[in-house]
Amino acid sequence: MRKMKRVLGLLWLPALAACVTVNVYFPAAAVEQAADRIVKEVYGVKAGQQKQQEEKKQEPAGDKRSDAAGVSISARSIAMLDWMIAPALAQAPDIDVSSPAINRLKGTMQARHQRLVPFYNSGAVGMTSNGLVALRDPKAVSLKDRGAVSQLVGEENADRNVLYGEIARANGHPEWEREVRTIFDRRWVANAPGGWWFQNANGDWVQK
Repeated sequence: MRKMKRVLGLLWLPALAACVTVNVYFPAAAVEQAADRIVKEVYGVKAGQQKQQEEKKQEPAGDKRSDAAGVSISARSIAMLDWMIAPALAQAPDIDVSSPAINRLKGTMQARHQRLVPFYNSGAVGMTSNGLVALRDPKAVSLKDRGAVSQLVGEENADRNVLYGEIARANGHPEWEREVRTIFDRRWVANAPGGWWFQNANGDWVQK
């Protein structure tokens, strides 16, 4: 039985290495981390809080790790995997989100977010399935404020569209814009407080 587990563990190595190789072309994990930083800054999460959240996500170190099927992978197998994927990781580009244009966008979005929060909380504004926002329930906004909220939504969407393209261009791959948008779409929702509304994959509005 132990020998079978060892064999199964070794069979996972090529599959895991293949997954990492894919990330060489579009570094999804790195973009997701960058997206989390930007989203939390816009939402107003302080650096100290971000650090605590990241520490909670870290797994405790150990001599063995287990996959979802409960198959143990020994430290020797992990070392072999590291040796196999190290060249691939070395080729993965760093994600630059510190360009002057990106910093200006973050500042503008941070200031606007404070004005949007009451409308997120009331359900008047929700997050769409393409990384943007929308006036979900106009009736939740007084008639006199409806025009101002619509303007905030339009300005926010304009900045988000520019942000996704700017991140792709700043990293030398303008063709990444669609993938960047997809990742940000998920991270806006994942980092949002409970009670806010968003569109699921089917386009239906659901409350977090």
